[in-house]
Order: sequence, then structure tokens, then C-alpha cells
Amino acid sequence: MNREVVQNILDKHGKAGDGLIAILEDIQARFSYLPEEALRMVAKARNVPLVEVYGVATFYKAFSLKPRGKHLVSACLGTACHVRGAPTIANELENRLGIKPGGTTADREFTLETVNCLGACALGPVVVVDGRYFPKVSKSKVKQIIDRVREGLEASDIKQDYHIFPVEVSCSRCNHALMDPSYEIDGYPSIRVTISFGQKHGWLRLSSMYGSYQVFSEHEIPLGTVAHFFCPHCHAELIGASSCPSCNAPMVPMIVRGGGVVQICSRRGCKSHMLDLV
Repeated sequence: MNREVVQNILDKHGKAGDGLIAILEDIQARFSYLPEEALRMVAKARNVPLVEVYGVATFYKAFSLKPRGKHLVSACLGTACHVRGAPTIANELENRLGIKPGGTTADREFTLETVNCLGACALGPVVVVDGRYFPKVSKSKVKQIIDRVREGLEASDIKQDYHIFPVEVSCSRCNHALMDPSYEIDGYPSIRVTISFGQKHGWLRLSSMYGSYQVFSEHEIPLGTVAHFFCPHCHAELIGASSCPSCNAPMVPMIVRGGGVVQICSRRGCKSHMLDLV
């Protein structure tokens, strides 16, 4: 591990006032995992107990304490994907890469994992590589995906990536549109809601690009906080019947224009989301 690289990351985020998750994301992006020495540096720089840093690193599935390959391949085995042939896709990935789930190829190019849900049930079977969603994957497409990754996924901005797409949503209670064209995120109208947590109450705007995690809020939301989401029009709380598959917090449902529901986790820092189109 290069201590200078970690220190540069700490210096950058210190000036921006960013939280612990953002720092760990940058460290993992650089080293493909979270080295123990890096976690100790983070704890010292942030003046927090090492156990707290480890707690975040082990709570969120996106982080790994073991070295990963350059590319992380996630195959969904959730119910919706399973009935559409996901086990076959997972087996083909194993055969093509020569590793089992949880393993890393000898050249450290690929790490393979299977997950219970990737939040895009209507698009199954789904495979995600380095955050890029590949929908409705067939056995014959597995080789194409691997070859494309080996050649290099195009370094395009979010609007040019067809695996990340915009959605228009409305309140699940009053059906009023939640889109705010006066405040763009990722080049598209944002989704405007109001939230409350503790004694704070204010606006929150989310990216309408499914697969983007850009969020802006009136008040800083502490890591791990579960917020209450409300429609800015009818003021009803947006809360669904299901819980987050990753952290068990309530999911926030919104109606997708054209038919369907998108749900996002209400916990700050958790990136779990689900899309069900009809």
C-alpha cells in the first residue's frame, strides 16, 4: 500500500468536508480493497475509533477487506432473475472466468460475486460490472460482456452510458410529479422530496438517473441516519411495505411514469435501490 496515495485522498476529502464513506470509496477505487494500514490512517486522520471505521467497512457490501480484481462482476440470483435463468448465467460466468463466487482470477482482472438483489428486477437476469448494468443477459451474452470489459468499458459520462437511464417519478400517494426541472442533476431534472431526521426538516434532491447516487440536501445527513421522506405536494410520508435487502431500513417508493415503481433505501450511505417496471 502506498501511504502517500492514502494521505492525498485524506487531504482531498478533508478540504471538502466529505464523510467517511466517500473516503473509503476513493481508497477502495485506488487499491481495489481497503488495506488495514489505510483504515488505521483514516481513523487517525478523522479522529475516530478504529472500530468505527471497521464497522463502516464491514457493514456495506460494496467494501472489501480482501484484495479484489480490477473488475468486480456481480450476478443477481434474486427471485425475479432466478426464474429467468440467472443460475445458468452465474454458471457461465464461473466457467468463462475459471473462478467460483468470491474468487479472483489469477491475473487479478476479475472478481466474481453473486448477490440476492441488484435492484432491477424487471431487467433480469442482470449482471453488473464496475457499476454498469447489463440487463436481460443470456448465456451467449456472457462472453460478449467479458470481452467488452477486457477491451475497456468506454469512459463516457453518465448521459452516454445506456446502462444508466433517466426515470420520471411521482408521489406514490397523490401521484403528483416529483420532478424539478429548475434543479438539474446529471443533466436531467432532479427528484424533489422533503425529509426529516432528528430535529431537522428540509428539502432533498436526488438524481433521476437510475444507477446514479448523486444527492443534494438542505441539511447534512449523518452517515447511517434513516430519514423520513415526504411528498412536497400532499405531504404524505413515502414509505413502502418492504425493507432494504442490504440494511433493513424502510424503502421509499415512487411511481415511475409509464408504469412501475422505483424504491430507494432511506438510510444515508446505503446504495440499495430497486426498479420494477410493468
